[in-house]
Amino acid sequence: MSGTQADQTAAERSALEKLPKWLICVPLAVQWFWLGLRHGGLTLPSAANPNITAGGLVGEGKIEYFEQMGPLGRAATAPYLGLRVVGGLTEAGMASALANAGIAFPLVAKPDLGLCGYGVRKLADMNALRNYMAGFPAGEVLVLQAYLPQEHEAGLFYARDPHSGAGRLIGLTLRHYPRVKGDGHATLGALIRRDRRLQRLLRSQAHRCPLDLDSVPAAGQTVRLATIGSTRVGGLYRDGAALITDALAAAIDSIAREMPDFHFGRFDVRFDDLAELQAGRGFSIMEVNGAGSEAIQAWDPGTGLLAGLRMIFAKQRLLFEIGAANRKRGARPIGLAELIRLNARQNRLIDLYPSSN
Repeated sequence: MSGTQADQTAAERSALEKLPKWLICVPLAVQWFWLGLRHGGLTLPSAANPNITAGGLVGEGKIEYFEQMGPLGRAATAPYLGLRVVGGLTEAGMASALANAGIAFPLVAKPDLGLCGYGVRKLADMNALRNYMAGFPAGEVLVLQAYLPQEHEAGLFYARDPHSGAGRLIGLTLRHYPRVKGDGHATLGALIRRDRRLQRLLRSQAHRCPLDLDSVPAAGQTVRLATIGSTRVGGLYRDGAALITDALAAAIDSIAREMPDFHFGRFDVRFDDLAELQAGRGFSIMEVNGAGSEAIQAWDPGTGLLAGLRMIFAKQRLLFEIGAANRKRGARPIGLAELIRLNARQNRLIDLYPSSN
């Protein structure tokens, strides 16, 4: 689709990607503490969305957002089913539940509590689902969702001023899945190893490439390598702020306004045609993220280091401002000890999830 496919070169990495993660966190942590002192609360962002666990900063489930959607949001969201992994589940029972939810194979399985695509896997049939559940932490909730064949993905960053009630899109990021183009000679594994970005897909301990690495793609054949588009497996992010239109902003604002006291977050959507997306139509919501949403547009390889940091700083400033405004309206931020507990639990579970694909 015109305007949605970015050129990707083997050495293309953003300025932020070239830095160790701990080094990126240093200036962000300094700003966070300064904002916390300025506004009187280090956990103030947890008040950004009062009806979501910790405001969506950490520890919330995907289903929390879905359940708060109104008619517009539900109509635009891919069919899903929440399922707690406990003993006694039968294939017949799961098949019935999937049919009632309007979900057929292939489908996408993912943890209700997760991030960055950890544990997300495309499943072809009931046998694959059974194997996935066997490796899923007992007692935890997974989400089974209809697989969306739409070619393109975007993250739509939304914010609404608690004082004025004005909602807007503050960012749009195009997410490109890891892909290679065959030359008719090299194996899939060799093509991946040639690309510095895509090498992450083979190095990740939490990801399993579902394809035969010894196969040889035909000359000119494009092969998608993963279900997820995270940078941790070689995905590529492009800043699409210039593509935001009034029609798209109005469509997302209408969906967000149906969600009680939802003021800050990112809607991850799939779409086929950019013009339709800009018209506020033709997109399907995969999931919603809250206060913990990253300003992923800062990882565009065309964005310099200082510009990328400014984007993230701006996101954190706005998050604290919204949290402070909601506190004045009666919302209560969670305590620091509870925030630490939620973060520890989330990190512990991520280590237990099945590999993504």
